[in-house]
Amino acid sequence: MRILFASSEAHPLIKTGGLADVCGSLPPALKRLRHDVRLVLPAYPAALAAAGKTSPVAELQLPGSDAPVRILEGVLPKTRVKLYLVDSPLHFDRAGDPYRASDGRDWQDNHLRFGVFARALVKLAMNQAGLDWQPQILHCNDWQTGLAPALLSQHPDRPATVFTIHNLSYQGLFPRHAMEDLTLPPEFWDLYGLEYHGQLSFIKGGLVFADHLTTVSPTYAREIQTAQFGNGLDGLLNARAHDLTGIINGADYRHWDPAKDKLVPARYNADDMAGKAACKQALQERLGLEVLPDRPLLTHVGRMVAQKGVDLILAACEPLLAAGQIQLAILGSGDKNLEARARAMAARHPGRMGLQIGYDEGLAHQLEAGGDMFLMPSRFEPCGLNQMYSLRYGTVPLVRRTGGLADTVVDTNAETLAEGTATGLVFEAPTIEALSEAIGRGISLYQYQAQWNDLMRRGMSQEFSWDRSAQAYQELYRELTR
Repeated sequence: MRILFASSEAHPLIKTGGLADVCGSLPPALKRLRHDVRLVLPAYPAALAAAGKTSPVAELQLPGSDAPVRILEGVLPKTRVKLYLVDSPLHFDRAGDPYRASDGRDWQDNHLRFGVFARALVKLAMNQAGLDWQPQILHCNDWQTGLAPALLSQHPDRPATVFTIHNLSYQGLFPRHAMEDLTLPPEFWDLYGLEYHGQLSFIKGGLVFADHLTTVSPTYAREIQTAQFGNGLDGLLNARAHDLTGIINGADYRHWDPAKDKLVPARYNADDMAGKAACKQALQERLGLEVLPDRPLLTHVGRMVAQKGVDLILAACEPLLAAGQIQLAILGSGDKNLEARARAMAARHPGRMGLQIGYDEGLAHQLEAGGDMFLMPSRFEPCGLNQMYSLRYGTVPLVRRTGGLADTVVDTNAETLAEGTATGLVFEAPTIEALSEAIGRGISLYQYQAQWNDLMRRGMSQEFSWDRSAQAYQELYRELTR
């Protein structure tokens, strides 16, 4: 099957979050199923540098760009997946991340930038780029690609379209004048088109016009059809419920496996876990923590935003740090107020709390390997990947029952312990009290080393590979092309 897979980011080319992990892992998994899958991204400077050798294979004249837009061809590093980079220097050759300038503010012309990207996707999807190749499926991801299914809807001989919602809270909303800036057909400005409360919504391009919608876990697929999680789009998603499927993301065990991870100081597996103690000691030393092998070390990696419940982590852990019951290590950045709160808390608890603001891939791996419990008290979590990584690393995930966290972690209680199904610690309400109670359960269980080791080993035996997810997407693609 011929699949064009479109995203605004993909690891290892460019990454701001979990979208990049998905889009760097699912195409290679589809390739292993012998599909002709091709990945297309904007040609950001970082992506060009990471892609290695590329060559121009097409030159397009697109609405919204005075200069020709080139298609550069290469290969996604360490895979056999063909890569296309949409090279429009006016739109993509700039400092900052894919969406924001170096000062953290969104680019004011994001609608033009991703509008040009969508027009390029249409040319590729319609075999109008001179490449003598037309996909049977165009698979788009998140709002940055949302205009492509809308524009393709006007072509009778188009491929089938799939649109994956990775996080419904990011919708690509722009002022009314964006319609004219993008020279979009006037009929798109409609409640049943791209209009959303007087704004232009890129994500509605996917939600309304794509042939099928997916999201990244079965529970999140149900949640986004409710007012609580639907971000104002639950009515539309309910109307399209028969076209909406939740497919759990996978973990890329090529990069996230303690038995072969080159970014951690010692390797280990479920049969020989001695290396985990060495990883914990090395992490404590790196972050300036007291080297205490028997003190539970709680870790967290993620964006410092309300969604991730970082405020809950800080509030629940402070009294435990003060009492010397735990150690805490956090890696992340985001909300400046949360960053400041975390810095102040780390200063109050030297030797007990380690903090690094920013992102460091090596440290992220070391936090997974060196921790005893991994905290994910998310207010909502479409899928989550770190809980899957934590399971494989024998770091017991402590999560809130929402989205993909609910689909991948089984709570430890008397019943699941007796059944041998427990893999982590799960709590219900997004409150300090509920998180504190779950951490307390974890601390108590940690004292019983035999039970704790059983829990770790059971987590390490869980299987959430991308190959399983790719099989589910393969079945969906086949249904759409029958």
